[in-house]
Formats: sequence, C-alpha cells, structure tokens
Amino acid sequence: MVVSDSDASGENEQEKTPEASSRPSTAAARRERRSSARPAGKSEAKSDDKTRPAGKTKPGDKTEKAKDAKGTATPKRDRKAKQASPFARLVRFIREVWAELRKVIWPNRKQMVTYTAVVLVFVVFMVALVSGLDLAFKQVVGAVFGS
Repeated sequence: MVVSDSDASGENEQEKTPEASSRPSTAAARRERRSSARPAGKSEAKSDDKTRPAGKTKPGDKTEKAKDAKGTATPKRDRKAKQASPFARLVRFIREVWAELRKVIWPNRKQMVTYTAVVLVFVVFMVALVSGLDLAFKQVVGAVFGS
C-alpha cells in the first residue's frame, strides 16, 4: 500500500476541494489558477475596463482621429520656441545637476581607498610600459640609423 503525504497527515483526498485551499500547491495548479483569473487576450477584456494603459484608446474616443492621421507627416510649427533668460537657464541647469547628483551611489571610505589603489597601480604599470617601449624603440632606431 502506497501512502501519500496527505494520507499520512490524516487528510482525505476526496474531502479537499479547489476552493478550500487558499494557495495552489503545485506549479501547474498555480498556472491554471492564473489563466482562469484573467482574460487571455484583448478580445475577452471588458469594453469599460478602467485599467487600460494611458496610450490605449477605445473605439469611439475623441482621439480616434489621431489613428486615421498616423500615416501623414507631422505638421511644422510656425512659432519659434521662447528662449528663457540666461539666469533662468542657469538656475534650471543647476537644479538638473543637483537632481542627477542625488541619484549617484557614492562609494564609502573603504571602496574609495580600494579604487584609488587600483587606479594608481594601473597608472604606474602604464608609465613603466610606455617608458620600456620608448627605451626599446630608441635602441632599435640607434642601431638602424647608427647614431
């Protein structure tokens, strides 16, 4: 006789119903639950669905004219863009720089010391490499041209 986990715990398989369990126990059951919970395509969605993305329109909306003109070129604007004063542009620039600097993830002291050491070792290596190549080319040119 084969005893499953549910039999060992004293539960009977016939007593369980899908509504009784709040979470599906297998991946297949979860997929089945997800597929039955939401529509598969746009055709099954309700026409008065309020969860549409901002760019999507329903038939009969005022923006339906924009769909018809999709193949035409964008009309040029006759007016020139107003240029803000130099002071206003400077203030805007500083505000945008400050906003970008707030997004930066600044390194802590340990990281800074590590990065600095790596950069210095790399610079010393490159200086030694270029100096060595310079000396080698000097020797080659001196041997070829005899100076």
